[in-house]
This record gives sequence, structure tokens and C-alpha cells, in this order.
Amino acid sequence: MTWLRAFFVCLLCLLLCGMATPSGAQNKAVAPKKTRLLFLLDASGSMQAKWEESNRWQVAKTMLAKMADSLDSYGNLEIALRVYGHQFTVAQKNCKDSKLEVPFAPKNAKAIKQKLQAITPKGNTPITYSLQQSANDFPPGDNTRNVIIIITDGVESCGGDPCATSIALQKKRIFLKPFIIGLGDDPEYVKAFSCMGQFYSASDISTFRKVLDNVISIALKKTTVSVQLTDEAGKPVETNVNMTFVNNVTDQPEYNYVHHMDANGKPDALEIDALLSYDLVVNTLPSVTLRNLDIKPGQNNVFKVKAPQGSLFLQQLAPTAYGRVDALIRPKGNTALLQPQPFPSKVKYLAGSYEVELLTLPRIREQISIKQGQTTVLNFPAPGIMSITQALAGFGSLYVLEADGSQRWIHNLPETSSKINLPLQPGRYRLVFKMKNATSLFTDVKDFTIKSNQTTSLKLFN
Repeated sequence: MTWLRAFFVCLLCLLLCGMATPSGAQNKAVAPKKTRLLFLLDASGSMQAKWEESNRWQVAKTMLAKMADSLDSYGNLEIALRVYGHQFTVAQKNCKDSKLEVPFAPKNAKAIKQKLQAITPKGNTPITYSLQQSANDFPPGDNTRNVIIIITDGVESCGGDPCATSIALQKKRIFLKPFIIGLGDDPEYVKAFSCMGQFYSASDISTFRKVLDNVISIALKKTTVSVQLTDEAGKPVETNVNMTFVNNVTDQPEYNYVHHMDANGKPDALEIDALLSYDLVVNTLPSVTLRNLDIKPGQNNVFKVKAPQGSLFLQQLAPTAYGRVDALIRPKGNTALLQPQPFPSKVKYLAGSYEVELLTLPRIREQISIKQGQTTVLNFPAPGIMSITQALAGFGSLYVLEADGSQRWIHNLPETSSKINLPLQPGRYRLVFKMKNATSLFTDVKDFTIKSNQTTSLKLFN
């Protein structure tokens, strides 16, 4: 019987394992994104200009060859080379002189080095056209990071708009924000290239080497962010709030995280792509936005967002004749609706002053203050009932009688012939009614009082 007991123990373990991991619920590892680096290289005639002990083309060619060699050692990376200004002379004024010389492939440093040796700078600088053509250089694929590194010694010479083109292609998610390395010391560079992406000025060969190394490092390094949600005093005490990292070029959400703090009050370090530009939206009520995050690649970036929260408890002590009652919540001084909140419920809001409009009849308007870490309680008196027992078709309006004797309209009765039971807040009221085919002289006016949980019966024309 020992073997039989062992068989049943094994069977029980298998059943328990199957219950613990239901079909289709297995955790699947997310494949890391493939990075594609396109080098967009200027080979216009000006690249023949002397630069220290060499010329710009020779320096760029040598540096890029060494960089390609080093990139061969990276996994999940493909590189390609597009060159412009090398097929036609300046005199020919060809503004479509741009060609993908080495398509994307892993470990293709050898092909890039061979191609660089065969190129002679000679023509114009069609940067805009080259950017447009680069959109077709990246093979299709969702799980990729498409990166362009532009190396140039001059600005657009063909009348195009490289800034508009770059932004349009970023919005289409063709590639991420480009890197632009300007060779030499030209004051026009910043104005021409900063709008396209991340611009670097390489005024000398040593700086060019450092900039190129830095750009590659940025493109490939792991970058994280931590968000501290603080109270008014700057203490990181808030948590469990959804945060959205929005691409501020495309205006599309890139990452959604629910904020978490460990037992020591330390927020999570969240991995993001440093090649994008972000606004951080903390989805409190109302939301808080931190614009244009200054993200330093290759490290953990800590951002503080002031987001003190308290709670509003809409308390309903017992069911009423209204059925469900909602309240409209607005920040004080702001006519825009923040959200409706039903009775009974408890919701968190940013600390501050609010205007609350209870959808009772008549509506009740309250000014409230939400304080960090505290709960503000709001309720309303139980309504009474105005009852009209006659089924009369006509036109009627209901008014609140104010303490000073004035009247304020709150409701129109239905024109159809039916009996009416209408829940109203405690107070003094006036009903003005005329039957459908009667003249104005036959208008009945009745004043009455409503008390909580009581019915007041009205008889018109009596």
C-alpha cells in the first residue's frame, strides 16, 4: 500500500499545482526592445574642410568606424548608415542626394567601414530630404527603439524644414528624438538644430569623440525614475495614485504606473526610455502635472510632486425619497466640473477649497475645505414630499420662498395629467399653476411648508 499512498500524494500535488496556476495565467517575460541606430552622415563638399591636423570627413569617418566596431559587441542592437551629399557635386545642386548605404543588420561594422572608405564628400546638404527618406530605412516592428544620430558640419542647404520634418516623424513614432552632432563652431547650429532633437556642438576633435561616446551611452543605458508625492511640508507621504508619463512631442501616454512606497517610505524606481521627452501627470483629483521632465540618462532620476490629499465623505444616513443623490464637485473659483460623486461615498481630493453642489431639490451649494490626511463629512436633511392628488393637465412652476419674501424658481411641473409626489428639501415653497385651456386669470397660487420625512398634500383650485 506504500506505493498507492505515494501515487495519491503525487496526484494531489499535481492537482494543487494546476489550481495555483490556471491555464492562460502564466507570467510571461516581456522581450526587451530591440534598438536600431541609424547614422545619418553628412558627406557634403564642406566636409573636406581642414580640421586641426586632418579634415572633417577623415575625422568623422575614423570615429564612426571605431564606434561601429564597439557596437558589434552589443546584443539586441542593429545599426545602419545613410549618407547624403556624396553622389553629386555642389554645382549639380541635387537636393535628393541621399542614400541608405548600409541597411540595418546586427554586427555589421565591417560593412559600414568598407562603405565609408568608398565615399568622397562633394555635394549639398539635404538634411530634410534625408530625414524623410530615413522613415523608410527602419524595418517594421512594434518592439523596437528607432534612433537617429545625425553628424553634420552644416545646416540645411536645400530649402527644407528639418525641424518640422523631425517633429512630424516623431509624432508618427517613426523614430525617437534624434541626436544631432554639429562639427565645428558654427553659431547657426543651435538655432537650426535644437528644435529637431538633442543637439551637441563638437567644436574640436576631442569634444567630438566625447560627444559621440556620450550619445551612444545615452541611447543604450538603463534609466529609471522615482516619484515622491509630498504633502504641503514637502514630506513624501502620499502613495497609491496612478501616474502617467506622457510623451510631450506626441501627447500620447507612454507609461502608466500606480505609485507605490515600501515600508521605509521609498518609492519604486521605474525604468523608462530616456530618449523621449515627458510630462508627468499625477492623476489625483484634480490632477497635478510636472512638465518637461529633466531626465538624466543612465541613472535614477528623482522627481518631487506636491500632491497633498484629503477625503470628502458624502454621508447619507438613511434611504430617502430621492433615491440616488449625486454631488457636483468643482475647485473653488473654477466653473469646470471636476467630477460627480454619489451619496454615500468617500473620495480623495487634493487639499484645497471646493464648491459642492448637491443635486437635491432644490439644489444645495456648500463651500468646503479639504485638508491633507483628514476627512471632510457632508450630508443633507432628509426630504419631505409634496403631494398633488388631482390629475390636472396644465402649466405649473415651483418656487422657494426666501426669508426676505422673494421667490426663486426651482422646478416646472409636467404638463401631462397625472398625480405628483415630489421630494423636496425642508423649507417654504410656492406653487403657481394654470390649467391647460384656462386663461391667465385662472392661475392658482399656493404657499406651503415641507418638513423632513413628512408628506404635504396640496389641492389646487380649492
